[in-house]
Amino acid sequence: MPELPEVEVCRQGISPHVLNQTVADVVVRNAKMRWPITPTIKEMCGEKIIEVTRRAKYLLLKTAKGTLVLHLGMSGTIRVIPKDTVVAKHDHFDLVLASGVALRLNDPRRFGAVLWLTEDVYEHPLLAKLGPEPLLADFDKGYLFKKSRKKTVPIKTFIMNNHVVVGVGNIYANEALFQAGILPTAPAGKISQKRYDNLTEIIKQVLAKAINQGGTTLKDFTQADGRPGYFAQSLQVYGRGGEKCVVCATTLEEIRQSGRASVFCSKCQKN
Repeated sequence: MPELPEVEVCRQGISPHVLNQTVADVVVRNAKMRWPITPTIKEMCGEKIIEVTRRAKYLLLKTAKGTLVLHLGMSGTIRVIPKDTVVAKHDHFDLVLASGVALRLNDPRRFGAVLWLTEDVYEHPLLAKLGPEPLLADFDKGYLFKKSRKKTVPIKTFIMNNHVVVGVGNIYANEALFQAGILPTAPAGKISQKRYDNLTEIIKQVLAKAINQGGTTLKDFTQADGRPGYFAQSLQVYGRGGEKCVVCATTLEEIRQSGRASVFCSKCQKN
């Protein structure tokens, strides 16, 4: 599914096309998303989009009247297209702009979300209790160590918890733990501050690199203009179970943690 770098790449891709543009129409072809698209979304018509931001994996398109919240779910994509582009299967929602283009959401599984909020978006239950953004200053050295004390869950589960830090999805957790030399099964509360501080910097580096390379295309994700992301070509462990470690040539092991694949090198990574 799209993770934080993919969503950030999408934000960067759509921003030049929607910022300071007026909403001409809202087209809802299927309101049955993860949460129903409510009729109040028509309130966007005539409003100017004054800000395009991201919180975790939520895209936020702000107007003077309220905020459109978009989530790509597991298989969603957003395209910037001419408004009269022929509708394809699973094209559930269009945000039509006065400039003649539209943001079109395609979501085969319909696990994505299209929400129109007129209250403080950051106080909404979906966003209010999220942890810090990993690329911002409040995710700093010492933070993970303090949050992890007395935690018995595996380190991979810990850093993927959005209440701890947002956006460290499965792909990037695998990659960061490999580069930090930490086994994904290591108890979170047993990791030293020195190793956590190193992991913090590596998480920042891995996510920043993924954003710069346009995200990771595995199956469903493509950028707003349809081009694929290229970070998949840089993966060192994720999706490589049974292959040789790029550092020591040991065969990489693969296990399941919370239903997700964890791939690691038993020689390079330690508890």
